[in-house]
Amino acid sequence: ALALADAGAAVSISDINIDRADVVADAIRAQDGDAIAFRCDVSNRFQVANMIERTRDAFGRIDVLVNAARVFHAEPLLRIDEWNWRRQLEVNITGAFFCTQLVGRVMADEGGGCLINLAAAEAHESSLPEGIGAVTGGAGIIGMTRQAARELAAYKIRVNCIVSPAQADSSAAVVEAALFLCSDGARRINGQVIVADEGASWRDWLSAAAG
Repeated sequence: ALALADAGAAVSISDINIDRADVVADAIRAQDGDAIAFRCDVSNRFQVANMIERTRDAFGRIDVLVNAARVFHAEPLLRIDEWNWRRQLEVNITGAFFCTQLVGRVMADEGGGCLINLAAAEAHESSLPEGIGAVTGGAGIIGMTRQAARELAAYKIRVNCIVSPAQADSSAAVVEAALFLCSDGARRINGQVIVADEGASWRDWLSAAAG
């Protein structure tokens, strides 16, 4: 959100915890940027619809959507309870679906746009020891990205996914990938899964191959 605002975008920020959204919006406005904040549980279709309409009221149109909401529980298959399983799927998959579908309809009417889904590394590397719910949700996001890209291409809407590792130093790579995907330079990139780990996954692969 900070990087998009720095690039000149007016930014609408949502979080289930309004305090977190307000902190980011305040930081953007402190740098003379344009930002608004909402409390929104993306697993609730009505809250998503309200967020979208209020964003359009404030800024007139929507050009970019970044699906970044994610719930993570590390329980393995044999120990995860039903609540944690359902909550991860509701937020990580259904929430992204609601945002993609409803914003997609707006962008289709407005002539196009850019959708970016964020997924963690366990969605891409099945060997990582993460929880069953997180892995399932991340894999679902990747599948949704590819299918949404196929269906929305006719409306000049591009849909891509950025996969990031858990390391704290991956944020800069994610930001750079997101800004590129929003740019005209990425106008022909659609339905792709980009691993934003600054080449770490390739280095690990090469080390394993050399070993």
